[in-house]
Amino acid sequence: MTDHEGRGASDRPVYAVEPWCVREPELRLDRLAQGESVFALSNGHLGLRGNLDEGEPHGLPGSYLNSFFEQRPLPYAEAGYGYPESGQTVINVTNGKLIRLLVDDEPFDVRYGRLHEHERVLDLRAGTLTRRVEWTSPAGCRVRISSVRLVSLTQRAVAAIRYEVEPVDRPLRVVAQSELVANESLPDLGDDPRVAAALESPLVGEEHVHNGTKVILVHRTRRSGLRMAAGMSHEIDGPGRTAVDAESSPDVGRMTVATELEPGQRLRIVKYLAYGWSSQRSRPALHDQVVAALAAARHTGWEGLLEQQREYLDDFWRGADVEVDGDAEVQQAVRFGLFHILQAGARAERRMIPAKGLTGPGYDGHTFWDTETFVLPVLTYTHPDSAADALAWRHMTLPMARERAHQLGLAGAAFPWRTIRGQECSGYWPAGTAAFHINADIADAVVRYVDATRDERFECEVGLPLLVETARLWRDLGHHDVEGVFRIDGVTGPDEYSAVVDNNVYTNLMARRNLQEAAAMAMRHPDLAERLGVSTEEAASWRNAAAAMLVPYDQRLRVHPQSEGFTNHSKWDFAATKPDHYPLLLNYPYFDLYRKQVIKQADLVLAMHLCGEAFTPDQKRRNFDYYEGLTVRDSSLSAQTQAVMAAEVGQLDLAHDYLGETALMDLHDLARNTRDGLHIASMAGAWSGLVAGFGGMRAADGCLAFAPRLPGGISRLAFRLRYRHNRIRVTVRAENAVYELMEGPGIKIRHHGDEFTLGDEPAERPIPALTALPRPAQPPGREPVPRRTDPHLRETEGPPGADSLSSPG
Repeated sequence: MTDHEGRGASDRPVYAVEPWCVREPELRLDRLAQGESVFALSNGHLGLRGNLDEGEPHGLPGSYLNSFFEQRPLPYAEAGYGYPESGQTVINVTNGKLIRLLVDDEPFDVRYGRLHEHERVLDLRAGTLTRRVEWTSPAGCRVRISSVRLVSLTQRAVAAIRYEVEPVDRPLRVVAQSELVANESLPDLGDDPRVAAALESPLVGEEHVHNGTKVILVHRTRRSGLRMAAGMSHEIDGPGRTAVDAESSPDVGRMTVATELEPGQRLRIVKYLAYGWSSQRSRPALHDQVVAALAAARHTGWEGLLEQQREYLDDFWRGADVEVDGDAEVQQAVRFGLFHILQAGARAERRMIPAKGLTGPGYDGHTFWDTETFVLPVLTYTHPDSAADALAWRHMTLPMARERAHQLGLAGAAFPWRTIRGQECSGYWPAGTAAFHINADIADAVVRYVDATRDERFECEVGLPLLVETARLWRDLGHHDVEGVFRIDGVTGPDEYSAVVDNNVYTNLMARRNLQEAAAMAMRHPDLAERLGVSTEEAASWRNAAAAMLVPYDQRLRVHPQSEGFTNHSKWDFAATKPDHYPLLLNYPYFDLYRKQVIKQADLVLAMHLCGEAFTPDQKRRNFDYYEGLTVRDSSLSAQTQAVMAAEVGQLDLAHDYLGETALMDLHDLARNTRDGLHIASMAGAWSGLVAGFGGMRAADGCLAFAPRLPGGISRLAFRLRYRHNRIRVTVRAENAVYELMEGPGIKIRHHGDEFTLGDEPAERPIPALTALPRPAQPPGREPVPRRTDPHLRETEGPPGADSLSSPG
C-alpha cells in the first residue's frame, strides 16, 4: 500500500491530550476531514464517519458496511495474462446520521451566524461521540445543541443518536429533520472517469416505506449485485404542541419534528438506526431484518444501549489496557489505537478488517497483509474472538485463493494482496502477483492465535485447511537446486522498493515456518489431514523444504541481505535527494528504485521481529544498524517494526522516537491523508512498540516471554494481556518488572531468559543493566522526530519538522 502525500504537522494541536478521550475543544474547518476519521464510530459491521449531525459542511461524507462494494474497471496500458479485470471499491451507503435543524426558519450551519462554543469528545470508555454547541443564528436566535452518537458493539446492526435542542434566552420556533439519504454527492472521486462513473449514484432504489416515526429504504448496487437496507425509528420528547410528519422517496427518508420552545424547555430526539446487507437475501428478508433490529434497539432503549456499550468496553479494557507514565501523547494514542482496532473487528463476524477499518474510503476499502501481520497480533492478545473471525473470513475465501493459484499455475492457494471479497484487486502486478508472502502472513496469524487460545475447534475447521493450502503453494513455488538448497525465486517481499527478487529473507523465513507448522498440525490431526488429501509423503516434503530453506547471508558485510544479491546493489544517493522528493515512488521511476539499496519499509528488520529465533543477538544488532541507513519510511507500516527492534537491540531512545511516529500518525495527521481514513495498522504499532518493544513480549509454545526495558522518557509502563484463559498484568519500571495473574489457572513466564510459573502471588524480577551502544544513522532528513525534550538532542538528531515519513505501505 502507498500513501501519496508527504509528512506534515498541524500548525497547532487539534486535540487536547487526555488519557481516556480525544477532545476537540474548538471546530477547525481546515481539519474537518481529519476529524471525521478520528471521530468515526464502528463495530466492524457498520461504520459512521464523524460528520457533523447537520451534514454540512463536510470533508468527506461516509457511512460504510463491511464488504459492501461496487465493481469498477481496472485500467492497463497493456494487458497481461493473470491480470485482474475488475476492482472492488467500498461505497458510501445510505447516510442515517443526518439531523438538520432550523431555528426560526434559519438553517443551523456553523459557517454562518456566530459559533460561541463547539466541542466534540470521543470517549474511549463509553464508546460514544459527544458534541456540544452554542450558536447564534444570523437573525440573533441563540440555541444550545447537544448530540451523543454510538455504533453498538452489542447489537451488530444498530447505531443510535440522542439529539437535544434548547433556546438560551428567548422563545424559538424549532424544526428538526431526521433523514436517511442514499447516493449522497461526494467530493472529487479522482481523475479516472470510469471510476467516477462506477461510484456516481451506485445505489438503485428498490423500496421506500414510512410509518409513524419509522422509515425503511432498500437499495441494490448496479454492478456487484449486492442489496442493502437501512432504517430509522425515533423517540421524541418535546412540548405538547410538537408536530411530527414522515415521508419517503427512493433515495430519501425524512421525519420532520416542529415545535416551539420556551427558555428552559428542550426538544429531545432519540434516533435508532439499523443496517443490513446481503448478496443472497431477498428484498423482503432484508426489510424484515432491519425492522427487527430497530425493534430490538427500541426495546433496549437509549440508556440500555449506553449501558451495554460501557459494559462491553469495560470488559475489553480489563484485558487490554496499556498505561504509560512520562509520555502523555503516547498514553492517549495507544488507547485511541486500541479503541479503533477493536471497532474495526469487534463485530466483523467472518468479514475482513480493512486497512482503514470502516473510517474512510482510503485504499478503496481493501484489506492487505497488514491485517494479519500488524493488527491481528493485537487482537489475539486483547480480543481473540475478533482475530478468529478475521481468519475465518480468510478460510471462507479459500476457493477463490485456490482458483488464483491455479490461474498462476501453482498448487494450493494464492491469497490476494489486496481485496474486499477475496478476489485479487491489484493492478500492480509485482505485488498482486508476486507478493506471495501474504500466504505465510496468514499462516503465521493462525499459528499465533492457536497458541494463544488453544482453540481446537478453530484449529481443525479453519487453521488446518489454511496451513495445508498455503504450504502446498510454497512447496510448488520453490524448488531444490542442484545442491539440495530450497529456493524461492521471483517474489516481492514487504519492501515495495524491491520487487520480483530471489530469496527474500522475510518471505523464506515465514514460508519455512508455514511449512513446519503445516506439517506439525497435520500430524496432530491425521484423520482431518487425510480428508484434505495430505499424505505422509507430502508432509515430509514440507519438512524437507523447510529444513533446506535458503537464508542468504553476506559474509563480507556480516549482515543478511534483504534478498539474494541485495547488498551488491549500489546505494541510493540520499545526500542528493531533496526533502520534497519523498516519497520516492512519486518522484523516481520504480526501475531506479528496484536496482538500488533503498528501502521503503522494514523488511529484513520485520523478519527479525517475527522470526527472531533465526538470528543471533549480534546479527540482529548488525542488521538493524545496516538497514537503518537505508530505510526512508515512505510507509507508515515501518516505524512500528523499527520501534520494536530498536528496543530489542538496546536503542531505547530511538525506539521511543519511532513509537511516537507510529502512535501519532492520525492524531497528528503526519501523512496528511487521515482525511481518507485512519491507519489501523499504524495504530496497532503503538501497542506493538510498547508491549513487544519496551515490554519485550514474545509468545510461543504456551509460554509468554518478556525482556522489558524502558527509555529515559517513560518512567512506568503497565499492560494487560489475555493468553490461554489467563489475564495478566505486567508493570515495568527502570529497575524491575512485576507480573500479576489477574484471572486464570496460571501461566509459564520467561523474564530475560529466566523461567518461572506465575500463580496467585505477584512475581517481581530485576531488569539487567544495558550496555550503551552508538546510535545508528538514518538517511539524511529521514530521522524520526525525537520524543525527548532535551534541546541538545533536537539540535543534533534532527529537527522536529523534518519530512521523514509518508505512509502505509
